[in-house]
Amino acid sequence: MSTIDTSRMLLELRAMAAEAGREASPAAGAGAPAGGLDFGQVLKRSIDQVNGMQSTASALAVAYEQGAPGVDLTRVMLESNKAGLAFRAMSEVRNRLVNAYQEVMNMPI
Repeated sequence: MSTIDTSRMLLELRAMAAEAGREASPAAGAGAPAGGLDFGQVLKRSIDQVNGMQSTASALAVAYEQGAPGVDLTRVMLESNKAGLAFRAMSEVRNRLVNAYQEVMNMPI
């Protein structure tokens, strides 16, 4: 089961990367960011997606605890693990961005 989940997650990540590449390609040749993809927008969209995944996982857990029909433990655990993995990945990206910022700020002028 974990290989199927891992491959599905990889497919989703590749699809998101391809989508980001398509959106960024008009700005790459234009020279001006007008109409292009903004880093802040990409970051906000990623944070919103992680937040949505966590909300979905939480809602499924509550529904399972209340005995809602059609909500099984496997689905609850899968969504919870996906949300946790997405949060850890987002945290790692944030840590690397902070480290890059600190390195740039410590560069001599």
